[in-house]
Amino acid sequence: MSASATLFVDEPFRSLWAGRDPFDMVEALQGEVFRELEGRRTLRVEAGGRGYFVKIHRGVGWREIFKNLLSARLPVLGARNEWRAIRQLDELGVATMKAVAYGERGCNPARQHSFIVTEELAPTVSLEDFCRDWPRCPPDSALKRALIDRVADMVRRMHEGGMNHRDLYICHFLLHLDPAPTPAALRLSLIDLHRSQIRARTPRRWRDKDLAALYFSALGIGLTRRDKLRFVRRYFGRPLREVLRDEAVLLARLEAQAGRLHARYLRKYAPEAAL
Repeated sequence: MSASATLFVDEPFRSLWAGRDPFDMVEALQGEVFRELEGRRTLRVEAGGRGYFVKIHRGVGWREIFKNLLSARLPVLGARNEWRAIRQLDELGVATMKAVAYGERGCNPARQHSFIVTEELAPTVSLEDFCRDWPRCPPDSALKRALIDRVADMVRRMHEGGMNHRDLYICHFLLHLDPAPTPAALRLSLIDLHRSQIRARTPRRWRDKDLAALYFSALGIGLTRRDKLRFVRRYFGRPLREVLRDEAVLLARLEAQAGRLHARYLRKYAPEAAL
């Protein structure tokens, strides 16, 4: 193996891949393919009686890197983002996936070969699906309050810890179903971390983008004004009157940004939904 390679392998793959090149072994894995793009593959596999998700990156090429940079977007070069984000969230006490294998080799960012293997979180349901029928069938109020508090706590810890998600939608919060969630005992895990960013301190711009995305993704689940104010109070950790006074500009901006995201979503997907 190249001296420039970075590698972490835990069980069961440590035993399954013993004496072999993990980069070759991960490429040979077979399972249900969820995403197949040039230079990137995501699949679900089973090993040792349980499920795992595998993401393999083979380099995006200089053309894709420059296209992203010219569009003022940071390109995702490999599995390192997700690996670092999982470790960061673990340190911050934010529940997420468990990585059991990670590898990266190659110095050329356009041709870098990397992978990450995470344990499947099951049985779970995304908050998007769990909350979908709330407008028609309102949930238990105590459970709804507990979920709002938990999401606010997770997002606050993430932002205070210098990390922003960049795809912070409610579909990326997974609610664990075993045991059945109750207001006093529920588990949520944050996933889809491959575009996340980590710094010493989260820039206000990126914090606000996360909050706007989260708000936009929750527009259709029947949240009341009281529910929204509960999130705001919990996220900022200050008396509500103080938050509304000090963060009035931010809250108005979030409403506007969420509205723009909703309008963009309708332009892109509403015509297809009507077919």
